[in-house]
Amino acid sequence: MKAMTLKQPGGLNHIRLSEEAVETSPGRGEIRVRIQASSLNYHDLLVAEGALPTEDDRILLSDGAGVVEAVGEGVTEFSVGDSVVSVFFPQWQSGPAGASVSDFAQTPGDGVDGMAAEVVTRSANAFTHAPEGWTPEQSATITTAGVTAWRALVSDGQLQAGDTIVTLGTGGVSIAALQIARMSGARVIATSSSDDKLARLRSLGADEVINYRQTPDWGQKVLELTQGRGARQIIEVGGPGTLEQSIQAVAPGGQISLIGVLTGFEGTVPTAAMMFKQVRLQGLLVGSRKHQMEYVKALEANDRRPVIDKVFPFSDLAGAFAYQKSGAHFGKVCVSW
Repeated sequence: MKAMTLKQPGGLNHIRLSEEAVETSPGRGEIRVRIQASSLNYHDLLVAEGALPTEDDRILLSDGAGVVEAVGEGVTEFSVGDSVVSVFFPQWQSGPAGASVSDFAQTPGDGVDGMAAEVVTRSANAFTHAPEGWTPEQSATITTAGVTAWRALVSDGQLQAGDTIVTLGTGGVSIAALQIARMSGARVIATSSSDDKLARLRSLGADEVINYRQTPDWGQKVLELTQGRGARQIIEVGGPGTLEQSIQAVAPGGQISLIGVLTGFEGTVPTAAMMFKQVRLQGLLVGSRKHQMEYVKALEANDRRPVIDKVFPFSDLAGAFAYQKSGAHFGKVCVSW
Protein backbone atom coordinates (compact mmCIF):
# COMPACT_ATOMS: atom_id res chain seq x y z
CA MET A 1 0.00 0.00 0.00
CA LYS A 2 0.95 3.66 -0.38
CA ALA A 3 1.50 5.84 2.68
CA MET A 4 2.75 9.36 3.38
CA THR A 5 5.65 9.20 5.84
CA LEU A 6 7.91 11.73 7.54
CA LYS A 7 11.68 11.54 7.64
CA GLN A 8 13.43 13.00 10.66
CA PRO A 9 14.05 15.73 11.73
CA GLY A 10 10.80 16.78 10.07
CA GLY A 11 9.92 19.57 7.67
CA LEU A 12 7.52 19.62 4.74
CA ASN A 13 10.38 18.74 2.38
CA HIS A 14 10.88 15.51 4.36
CA ILE A 15 7.41 14.09 3.60
CA ARG A 16 7.66 11.02 1.36
CA LEU A 17 5.30 8.78 -0.59
CA SER A 18 6.29 5.30 0.62
CA GLU A 19 5.32 1.69 0.04
CA GLU A 20 4.28 -0.14 3.20
CA ALA A 21 3.24 -3.71 3.94
CA VAL A 22 -0.47 -4.44 4.38
CA GLU A 23 -1.79 -6.62 7.20
CA THR A 24 -4.10 -8.88 5.24
CA SER A 25 -6.21 -10.26 8.09
CA PRO A 26 -7.36 -8.24 11.10
CA GLY A 27 -6.87 -9.95 14.44
CA ARG A 28 -9.42 -10.43 17.16
CA GLY A 29 -11.23 -7.18 17.92
CA GLU A 30 -9.70 -5.43 14.89
CA ILE A 31 -11.00 -4.07 11.59
CA ARG A 32 -9.20 -3.34 8.32
CA VAL A 33 -10.20 -0.01 6.78
CA ARG A 34 -9.46 1.34 3.32
CA ILE A 35 -8.78 5.01 3.99
CA GLN A 36 -10.31 7.35 1.41
CA ALA A 37 -9.72 10.82 2.88
CA SER A 38 -8.19 12.76 5.75
CA SER A 39 -8.26 16.36 6.96
CA LEU A 40 -5.40 18.50 8.26
CA ASN A 41 -5.15 20.00 11.73
CA TYR A 42 -2.67 22.32 13.42
CA HIS A 43 -1.42 19.35 15.46
CA ASP A 44 -0.62 17.49 12.23
CA LEU A 45 1.30 20.52 10.94
CA LEU A 46 3.38 20.68 14.13
CA VAL A 47 4.30 17.00 13.70
CA ALA A 48 5.11 17.42 10.01
CA GLU A 49 7.34 20.43 10.66
CA GLY A 50 9.19 18.67 13.49
CA ALA A 51 7.89 20.94 16.27
CA LEU A 52 6.37 17.81 17.84
CA PRO A 53 9.07 15.18 17.29
CA THR A 54 8.02 11.69 16.25
CA GLU A 55 9.73 8.52 15.04
CA ASP A 56 11.48 8.33 11.69
CA ASP A 57 9.21 7.20 8.84
CA ARG A 58 6.07 7.90 10.87
CA ILE A 59 2.88 7.63 8.80
CA LEU A 60 1.22 11.03 9.22
CA LEU A 61 -2.26 12.40 10.04
CA SER A 62 -4.71 11.83 12.87
CA ASP A 63 -7.96 11.98 10.88
CA GLY A 64 -9.07 9.21 8.56
CA ALA A 65 -12.35 8.23 6.92
CA GLY A 66 -12.97 5.17 4.80
CA VAL A 67 -14.73 1.83 4.37
CA VAL A 68 -14.39 -1.38 6.38
CA GLU A 69 -12.80 -4.12 4.24
CA ALA A 70 -12.56 -6.91 6.82
CA VAL A 71 -13.50 -7.56 10.45
CA GLY A 72 -11.70 -9.72 12.96
CA GLU A 73 -13.11 -12.26 15.36
CA GLY A 74 -15.36 -10.82 18.03
CA VAL A 75 -16.20 -7.59 16.20
CA THR A 76 -19.95 -6.97 16.21
CA GLU A 77 -20.18 -3.16 15.91
CA PHE A 78 -18.93 -3.00 12.31
CA SER A 79 -19.53 -4.94 9.11
CA VAL A 80 -17.75 -5.05 5.77
CA GLY A 81 -18.84 -2.03 3.72
CA ASP A 82 -19.52 0.28 6.69
CA SER A 83 -18.31 3.86 6.39
CA VAL A 84 -16.17 4.75 9.41
CA VAL A 85 -14.07 7.58 10.80
CA SER A 86 -11.05 7.35 13.09
CA VAL A 87 -10.83 8.38 16.76
CA PHE A 88 -8.11 10.79 17.99
CA PHE A 89 -7.60 9.09 21.38
CA PRO A 90 -8.42 5.39 20.78
CA GLN A 91 -7.55 4.62 24.43
CA TRP A 92 -10.19 7.09 25.69
CA GLN A 93 -13.52 5.39 25.17
CA SER A 94 -15.67 7.41 27.59
CA GLY A 95 -15.72 9.18 30.94
CA PRO A 96 -13.48 12.02 32.13
CA ALA A 97 -10.04 12.63 30.65
CA GLY A 98 -7.29 10.84 32.57
CA ALA A 99 -3.55 10.36 32.54
CA SER A 100 -3.69 8.22 29.39
CA VAL A 101 -4.73 11.24 27.31
CA SER A 102 -2.30 13.78 28.75
CA ASP A 103 -0.01 13.34 25.73
CA PHE A 104 -0.10 12.03 22.15
CA ALA A 105 1.58 8.66 22.78
CA GLN A 106 -1.32 6.72 21.24
CA THR A 107 -2.59 9.36 18.82
CA PRO A 108 -2.45 8.37 15.13
CA GLY A 109 0.07 10.38 13.14
CA ASP A 110 2.08 11.24 16.24
CA GLY A 111 2.80 8.55 18.85
CA VAL A 112 1.70 5.76 16.47
CA ASP A 113 1.31 5.50 12.70
CA GLY A 114 -1.49 7.61 11.32
CA MET A 115 -4.18 7.62 8.67
CA ALA A 116 -2.20 8.83 5.64
CA ALA A 117 -2.21 5.28 4.28
CA GLU A 118 -4.37 3.44 1.79
CA VAL A 119 -5.17 0.70 4.33
CA VAL A 120 -4.98 0.57 8.13
CA THR A 121 -5.72 -2.27 10.55
CA ARG A 122 -6.63 -1.15 14.06
CA SER A 123 -8.79 -2.02 17.03
CA ALA A 124 -12.47 -1.56 16.28
CA ASN A 125 -12.46 0.89 19.20
CA ALA A 126 -10.24 3.20 17.13
CA PHE A 127 -13.18 4.04 14.84
CA THR A 128 -16.82 5.07 14.96
CA HIS A 129 -19.47 4.96 12.28
CA ALA A 130 -19.43 7.96 9.96
CA PRO A 131 -22.59 10.04 9.48
CA GLU A 132 -24.89 8.36 6.99
CA GLY A 133 -24.66 9.82 3.50
CA TRP A 134 -21.50 11.86 4.10
CA THR A 135 -18.56 11.88 1.71
CA PRO A 136 -15.22 10.58 3.02
CA GLU A 137 -13.83 14.14 2.96
CA GLN A 138 -16.75 15.41 5.05
CA SER A 139 -16.43 12.56 7.54
CA ALA A 140 -12.68 13.12 7.88
CA THR A 141 -13.30 16.54 9.45
CA ILE A 142 -14.99 14.96 12.49
CA THR A 143 -12.09 13.28 14.32
CA THR A 144 -10.20 16.34 15.59
CA ALA A 145 -11.86 19.65 14.73
CA GLY A 146 -15.48 18.58 14.99
CA VAL A 147 -15.17 16.55 18.19
CA THR A 148 -13.13 19.34 19.83
CA ALA A 149 -15.88 21.89 19.15
CA TRP A 150 -18.60 19.47 20.27
CA ARG A 151 -16.88 18.63 23.55
CA ALA A 152 -16.10 22.29 24.31
CA LEU A 153 -19.61 23.58 23.69
CA VAL A 154 -21.90 20.67 24.50
CA SER A 155 -20.23 17.92 26.54
CA ASP A 156 -18.23 20.25 28.82
CA GLY A 157 -19.94 23.59 28.20
CA GLN A 158 -23.57 22.38 28.41
CA LEU A 159 -24.61 24.77 25.62
CA GLN A 160 -28.20 25.97 25.83
CA ALA A 161 -30.51 27.70 23.37
CA GLY A 162 -30.13 31.44 23.78
CA ASP A 163 -26.50 31.30 24.96
CA THR A 164 -23.99 33.56 23.23
CA ILE A 165 -20.66 32.11 22.08
CA VAL A 166 -17.60 33.71 20.49
CA THR A 167 -15.50 31.96 17.84
CA LEU A 168 -12.03 33.12 16.76
CA GLY A 169 -10.99 32.89 13.12
CA THR A 170 -12.18 30.63 10.33
CA GLY A 171 -10.39 27.34 10.95
CA GLY A 172 -12.06 23.96 11.28
CA VAL A 173 -12.75 24.09 15.03
CA SER A 174 -14.22 27.61 14.91
CA ILE A 175 -16.53 26.87 11.97
CA ALA A 176 -17.63 23.56 13.50
CA ALA A 177 -18.40 25.48 16.72
CA LEU A 178 -20.46 28.01 14.78
CA GLN A 179 -22.49 25.23 13.19
CA ILE A 180 -23.00 23.38 16.49
CA ALA A 181 -24.13 26.62 18.15
CA ARG A 182 -26.61 27.37 15.39
CA MET A 183 -28.16 23.90 15.51
CA SER A 184 -28.46 24.32 19.29
CA GLY A 185 -30.23 27.67 19.06
CA ALA A 186 -27.31 29.69 20.41
CA ARG A 187 -26.15 33.14 19.26
CA VAL A 188 -22.73 33.42 17.60
CA ILE A 189 -20.28 36.32 17.51
CA ALA A 190 -17.45 35.46 15.11
CA THR A 191 -14.09 37.16 14.58
CA SER A 192 -11.65 37.28 11.67
CA SER A 193 -9.12 39.69 10.18
CA SER A 194 -10.74 39.41 6.72
CA ASP A 195 -13.96 41.17 5.75
CA ASP A 196 -14.50 38.60 2.99
CA LYS A 197 -14.27 35.77 5.51
CA LEU A 198 -16.56 37.64 7.90
CA ALA A 199 -19.17 37.83 5.13
CA ARG A 200 -18.90 34.07 4.68
CA LEU A 201 -19.28 33.57 8.44
CA ARG A 202 -22.50 35.58 8.29
CA SER A 203 -23.73 33.36 5.46
CA LEU A 204 -23.15 30.34 7.74
CA GLY A 205 -25.29 31.88 10.46
CA ALA A 206 -23.04 34.13 12.57
CA ASP A 207 -25.25 36.75 14.22
CA GLU A 208 -22.50 39.34 14.67
CA VAL A 209 -18.97 39.59 13.26
CA ILE A 210 -15.89 41.54 14.35
CA ASN A 211 -12.78 42.33 12.31
CA TYR A 212 -10.15 41.98 15.02
CA ARG A 213 -7.51 43.75 12.93
CA GLN A 214 -9.72 46.83 12.72
CA THR A 215 -10.99 46.34 16.29
CA PRO A 216 -8.06 44.99 18.34
CA ASP A 217 -10.04 45.55 21.56
CA TRP A 218 -12.62 43.05 20.36
CA GLY A 219 -13.41 41.88 23.90
CA GLN A 220 -14.95 45.27 24.59
CA LYS A 221 -16.90 45.02 21.34
CA VAL A 222 -18.35 41.68 22.48
CA LEU A 223 -19.51 43.37 25.68
CA GLU A 224 -21.19 46.10 23.63
CA LEU A 225 -22.93 43.55 21.40
CA THR A 226 -24.24 41.71 24.47
CA GLN A 227 -25.37 44.80 26.38
CA GLY A 228 -22.53 44.38 28.84
CA ARG A 229 -23.29 40.74 29.72
CA GLY A 230 -20.49 39.07 27.77
CA ALA A 231 -20.50 35.69 26.04
CA ARG A 232 -21.36 32.46 27.84
CA GLN A 233 -18.60 30.54 26.02
CA ILE A 234 -15.43 31.48 24.13
CA ILE A 235 -13.80 29.05 21.69
CA GLU A 236 -10.20 30.16 22.31
CA VAL A 237 -7.92 28.89 19.52
CA GLY A 238 -5.36 31.70 19.63
CA GLY A 239 -3.70 31.11 22.98
CA PRO A 240 -1.67 33.74 24.87
CA GLY A 241 -2.04 36.43 22.22
CA THR A 242 -5.84 36.42 22.39
CA LEU A 243 -6.58 35.13 25.90
CA GLU A 244 -6.72 38.58 27.50
CA GLN A 245 -9.43 39.67 25.06
CA SER A 246 -11.32 36.40 25.64
CA ILE A 247 -11.33 37.04 29.39
CA GLN A 248 -12.68 40.52 28.75
CA ALA A 249 -15.39 39.15 26.44
CA VAL A 250 -16.60 36.26 28.58
CA ALA A 251 -19.63 36.62 30.84
CA PRO A 252 -19.31 36.23 34.63
CA GLY A 253 -19.49 32.51 35.37
CA GLY A 254 -18.78 31.69 31.73
CA GLN A 255 -16.32 29.29 30.14
CA ILE A 256 -13.25 29.81 27.97
CA SER A 257 -12.26 26.62 26.16
CA LEU A 258 -8.51 26.82 25.55
CA ILE A 259 -8.09 24.75 22.41
CA GLY A 260 -5.31 26.27 20.33
CA VAL A 261 -1.87 27.83 20.58
CA LEU A 262 -1.76 29.72 17.28
CA THR A 263 -0.13 32.74 18.96
CA GLY A 264 2.39 30.77 21.02
CA PHE A 265 2.80 28.42 23.97
CA GLU A 266 3.33 30.89 26.82
CA GLY A 267 1.99 34.25 27.91
CA THR A 268 0.63 36.43 30.70
CA VAL A 269 -2.78 35.55 32.10
CA PRO A 270 -4.84 38.33 33.78
CA THR A 271 -5.74 36.16 36.75
CA ALA A 272 -7.47 38.92 38.71
CA ALA A 273 -10.00 39.47 35.91
CA MET A 274 -10.66 35.73 35.78
CA MET A 275 -11.14 35.58 39.54
CA PHE A 276 -13.54 38.51 39.73
CA LYS A 277 -15.59 37.15 36.83
CA GLN A 278 -15.42 33.64 38.31
CA VAL A 279 -14.91 32.16 34.87
CA ARG A 280 -13.75 28.67 33.98
CA LEU A 281 -10.64 28.34 31.80
CA GLN A 282 -10.84 24.81 30.41
CA GLY A 283 -7.79 23.31 28.71
CA LEU A 284 -9.09 20.88 26.12
CA LEU A 285 -7.62 18.24 23.78
CA VAL A 286 -10.22 16.77 21.41
CA GLY A 287 -12.49 14.22 23.16
CA SER A 288 -13.42 10.60 23.78
CA ARG A 289 -14.91 8.01 21.45
CA LYS A 290 -18.25 8.52 23.19
CA HIS A 291 -18.07 12.27 22.49
CA GLN A 292 -17.51 11.43 18.82
CA MET A 293 -20.46 9.05 18.70
CA GLU A 294 -22.71 11.69 20.27
CA TYR A 295 -21.50 14.28 17.77
CA VAL A 296 -22.16 11.97 14.81
CA LYS A 297 -25.69 11.36 16.07
CA ALA A 298 -26.31 15.11 16.35
CA LEU A 299 -24.93 15.71 12.85
CA GLU A 300 -27.24 13.10 11.35
CA ALA A 301 -30.24 14.61 13.14
CA ASN A 302 -29.47 18.15 11.94
CA ASP A 303 -27.78 17.51 8.57
CA ARG A 304 -25.06 20.10 9.15
CA ARG A 305 -22.24 19.50 6.67
CA PRO A 306 -18.68 20.74 7.30
CA VAL A 307 -17.09 23.51 5.28
CA ILE A 308 -14.25 22.15 3.13
CA ASP A 309 -12.01 24.72 1.49
CA LYS A 310 -9.86 22.55 -0.74
CA VAL A 311 -9.03 18.89 -1.35
CA PHE A 312 -5.47 17.86 -2.31
CA PRO A 313 -4.26 14.41 -3.39
CA PHE A 314 -2.47 12.52 -0.62
CA SER A 315 0.64 12.55 -2.82
CA ASP A 316 0.72 16.36 -2.45
CA LEU A 317 0.45 16.30 1.33
CA ALA A 318 3.33 18.78 1.63
CA GLY A 319 1.46 21.19 -0.63
CA ALA A 320 -1.69 20.76 1.44
CA PHE A 321 0.25 21.61 4.61
CA ALA A 322 1.80 24.66 2.94
CA TYR A 323 -1.68 25.87 1.99
CA GLN A 324 -2.93 25.28 5.53
CA LYS A 325 0.05 27.17 6.95
CA SER A 326 -0.64 30.17 4.68
CA GLY A 327 -3.91 30.82 6.52
CA ALA A 328 -5.76 31.41 3.25
CA HIS A 329 -8.23 28.59 3.87
CA PHE A 330 -11.79 28.93 5.15
CA GLY A 331 -12.80 25.74 6.93
CA LYS A 332 -10.99 22.44 6.46
CA VAL A 333 -8.19 21.40 4.13
CA CYS A 334 -8.52 17.74 3.12
CA VAL A 335 -6.53 15.11 1.25
CA SER A 336 -7.82 12.03 -0.58
CA TRP A 337 -6.39 9.06 -2.45
